[in-house]
Amino acid sequence: MPDIAIGSLRPDEAERCAELETILFDGDSPWPASAFVPERHTRLFAARDDGRLVGYAGIGLLGNSFFPESEVLTIGVDPAYQGRGVGYALLCTLLDEADRHGGAVFLEVRTDNDPARTLYERNGFVTVGVRKNYYRPSGADAYTMKREAQEQR
Repeated sequence: MPDIAIGSLRPDEAERCAELETILFDGDSPWPASAFVPERHTRLFAARDDGRLVGYAGIGLLGNSFFPESEVLTIGVDPAYQGRGVGYALLCTLLDEADRHGGAVFLEVRTDNDPARTLYERNGFVTVGVRKNYYRPSGADAYTMKREAQEQR
C-alpha cells in the first residue's frame, strides 16, 4: 500500500468525497457533499496520500447499550488507488469503531460488486439477504451482509 494516512474526515474534504461518489457510483444516486457531515451517531474517515483525499468511509453506530449494532454506510476509493489496500485500511478503521461500540455490523453492497464483496467476506461478513431494486435509479440489487460481534480489536 502506498504511504496512506487514515484519519477523521475534515469538513473541507466533503466536496472531494462528493466528486468521488459521482465517479464511483454513477447511476446510483451518489451522495452529495452535505452527506459527508458527521452526525451524533456517525463516524467519517479519510484516506490521504500526501494530504490529498484518495478514499473515504463512514459508519453508523446504532442501537443502545443493550442492543448495539453498526452499519457500514459507505466506502469509496479513488480508482487510481483501488487494489492497493486503501479500502482494506478504511474497512479496518470502521471495524475498530464498530468493535468499540459493540454488536454486529451490517452493510449493503451491490450484487455485482465482486471486489467489495470479496473484501467484506475476507473480513468476516456473510450474506444474510438480498434487497431487490435497492439502488436508485439503476434498480440494482444489494446483498445485505453481516459480521457478528467481535472482541475489541
